[in-house]
Amino acid sequence: MMFTNIQDFISQAASRFAPKTALTHKDQSLSYSELAAKTNALASGLIGADLADFKPSQPRLKPGERVAVYLPKQMETVISLFATTTAGGVFVPINSLLKPPQVGYILDNCQVSVLITSLSRYRQLQKTLANNLHLNRILLTDCSPEDCPENCERWIDQLAQVGTEPLNQARPHIQREPDDIAAILYTSGSTGQPKGVVLSNRNLIEGANSVAGYLANHSDDKILAVLPLSFDYGLSQLTTAFLVGAEVVLLEYLLPRDVINAVAKYQITGLAAVPPLWMQLADLDWPTDAKQCLRYITNSGGAMPTTITQKLRTTLPATQVYLMYGLTEAFRSTYLDPKELCSRPTSIGKAIPNATILVINTKGEICQADEPGELVHIGVHVSLGYWNDKDKTEQKFRKLPSHLQSEYGSELAVWSGDIVTRDQQDFLYFVGRNDDMIKSSGYRISPSELEEIATTHPSVQQVAALGIAHSQLGQSILLVISLAANATITKPELMKFLKKQLPNYMHPHFLEIADSLPRNPNGKINRPLLQENYRQLSS
Repeated sequence: MMFTNIQDFISQAASRFAPKTALTHKDQSLSYSELAAKTNALASGLIGADLADFKPSQPRLKPGERVAVYLPKQMETVISLFATTTAGGVFVPINSLLKPPQVGYILDNCQVSVLITSLSRYRQLQKTLANNLHLNRILLTDCSPEDCPENCERWIDQLAQVGTEPLNQARPHIQREPDDIAAILYTSGSTGQPKGVVLSNRNLIEGANSVAGYLANHSDDKILAVLPLSFDYGLSQLTTAFLVGAEVVLLEYLLPRDVINAVAKYQITGLAAVPPLWMQLADLDWPTDAKQCLRYITNSGGAMPTTITQKLRTTLPATQVYLMYGLTEAFRSTYLDPKELCSRPTSIGKAIPNATILVINTKGEICQADEPGELVHIGVHVSLGYWNDKDKTEQKFRKLPSHLQSEYGSELAVWSGDIVTRDQQDFLYFVGRNDDMIKSSGYRISPSELEEIATTHPSVQQVAALGIAHSQLGQSILLVISLAANATITKPELMKFLKKQLPNYMHPHFLEIADSLPRNPNGKINRPLLQENYRQLSS
């Protein structure tokens, strides 16, 4: 089946599985025909067209313009993402945990034209939005006509014509090509603010094909979406499911037990999570009805400890366990076939279908077996680069050395920054990163972003953000701070300030105040020495 736009996933599934449930949130469900109708109607609202004659009635969303969706996982979130691409726009999912400063940066950085959010979130953002020069429409998902602010529109009003046209006539015909931009996903870098990874329709389509292929997804699957949809791993739960006509159950959980309860309640067959959540789930009792339905589980976003893998295999003996490795810049890179778990429990596996993975040393040569080198990804999954950042794009997306191009091609490759080894049988093993990124609870966190926010407090003179090894989180976050002269602020006061400025997953776990920060001969903060000084914080 040929696709040019990821909205084709829904329209094709609607033609094949019209009455089948596509999406469930709490006690509400949408069939594929209903999901298609709602996305088509919202798309028409976004471009300012009437479903019957497509004559503009409002400011149109131009092809390629960005639509940000700042909501938790709910029906409106999914409809908004796919309606954007139907309308020819580019969707920008924003993690619902982010606070106004981070949201404002993303809106400004990718020059968002339309923001879809809730009334309460809009009110929190009002000061941030006051200086935005590009935003021209704000759609609110949850307000009554009398509560809707003067400069906003009601999201529900865009769906007024649902059901008035036959399905095959109700879709706006906006021509978009496979290599056109479909989405921008923001991911933290090792320096500075988050970077917007630009994904084409082809990237998302081929990524879904590859992942659904090795997971053997089919229309009878029920996939529980617990990860943020702003995370490529979380978004993949939607694309792989819609590709094959499976059902997605959206869940915002408070406790790990909520996840297990949802598996049992909805009879989930596929569950994706990151190591910290798996560690919590592995220590809980699973009821029989949850064990029996779960066909597979997947892990990405960090290495899974072998003890946790074994616990999960013991608890879920009929469930296939897939260990995976990925990066947003290539969506997904490797997976380990479950039958290899016993013999290679620490491996990240081999390349996913339609990808080529190389391990290259500092001399630009293919590494020998067991020789550490950088993981380099080639193929159709390689994204289009970073939004509006030529320098960082050129650093991360480069051609292979000329002597390798005759064998592997001259297209751009993603140089991951991750150090791996390859054994004699070509299985890959993660070694570490070659930058200072902090990886905590499945999130990649920029030390520079943490440091920049901490130094906005007038009492803070200098700060270093570090990742400290942690058995459950991967890394915990440590801030080492030197105070300005005559500052009298306390640790609790500083921590309170930081928690107001940062999303929960970026909250420091440790905060230490030092007279000064050590420096190396180049004048830079000596991070290795700080790591050694605070090694006792590891757990």
